[in-house]
Amino acid sequence: MGIFSRFRDIINSNISAMLDKAEDPEKLIKLMIREMEDTLVEIKASCAGVMANSKKAQRQMEEIRSRGKYWEERATLAVTKSRDDLAREALVEKRRYADRAEALLQESIKFDALVEQYQDDIRQLEEKLESAREKQRILVQRHIRANRKKRAQEEIRRFDSSEAILKFEDLENRIERMEAEADLVNFGKKPAVEAEWESLLVDEEIEKELQTLKSSIKKENEGTSTA
Repeated sequence: MGIFSRFRDIINSNISAMLDKAEDPEKLIKLMIREMEDTLVEIKASCAGVMANSKKAQRQMEEIRSRGKYWEERATLAVTKSRDDLAREALVEKRRYADRAEALLQESIKFDALVEQYQDDIRQLEEKLESAREKQRILVQRHIRANRKKRAQEEIRRFDSSEAILKFEDLENRIERMEAEADLVNFGKKPAVEAEWESLLVDEEIEKELQTLKSSIKKENEGTSTA
């Protein structure tokens, strides 16, 4: 494919539409940018070559015009010397150089027009390249965000898996057992102050029961003695 065909294809391409249809947009945009950069280098080289040819044509034109001026002066001198034959020859040479200068002028004009076209193409391609690089930057950012989101979703799914849930449940059960064991350490034990109060109450009841028993025995003994 020639440089101009590639250039026209690039300029006329709809980058966004191409990326939307691509299986791997990031890879496609890299290839497009590389193609644009290579084409841009070729166009700039071609433009530089035409500019060099244009300058060369202009130099040649100036030299030929100088030679034409020389033969015009020779013709004038021949006329003043009444040498019409020499004047005619000088005028023929002047005409030949004038024709050559006109041809070089037209060539230079074509070169200048081609340089202008090249420069316009370069501007268009640079704009397209800048747009592609911006899209590449956006794609890279989207790719980074997508990877982060993917990793986050994978982590969520991993923690939502039955294995992870079982691990959490096992940990929860172990903590509950530890809490139950801690409660059992003091199970059935009463605080010291409460235990002292209960001891006092028991002692008082025992004393009452003891006094009742003594009173009962005393009454029995007294009843026996009277009989």
